[in-house]
This record gives sequence, C-alpha cells and structure tokens, in this order.
Amino acid sequence: MSSRDDRTTTPAGRQLLVLADRDAAEEVAEALAERWPALGPFELVRDALAGEDDAEDAQWLVVLEEPAEGWDPATVAAVDALAGEHEGWREDG
Repeated sequence: MSSRDDRTTTPAGRQLLVLADRDAAEEVAEALAERWPALGPFELVRDALAGEDDAEDAQWLVVLEEPAEGWDPATVAAVDALAGEHEGWREDG
C-alpha cells in the first residue's frame, strides 16, 4: 500500500520520494542532505510515465535507503512533510 494512503505505519526498506520535476527532486535531496546527512547519499532517478512518449512526462524519484537502525517514525513524518512541501509523496521502493 502506498504511504500516500496510509501514513500510520513505519515503513521498512528503501523509500522513494516521488516529485513532479528534476528541480523539486534536487531541492528535496539538498534539504535531506542538510537535515539528515546519515540518510545519504541520495540517488535521483527519472521515472518516465508508462505510455508517455514526451520527454517532459516524467516523475523524478529521490531514493532513500533504509538506515541501519531502521526508520524512525518522526523522521518518516518529517520526510513526508518535506515531500509534500514540494507537491510530492513517499512510496515504498
């Protein structure tokens, strides 16, 4: 289930922040690096939308690997808020 639908559980494993464009993804990755350097380095990935031929029709992902100690619920909530500030969301990856 997408964390967009259910934010009450603490995720496990890799998380993806889904953003509308590269600029937003870069801004989020920079903010993550400032706030939570232990979560980095962050990978930016262009995700072409299925069935779309236009190069502009793509989402950008910021990939977050699970910390060795697992995800802290407060960090997850803050990461969700950060993605939301940039009109994005978090999904299990």
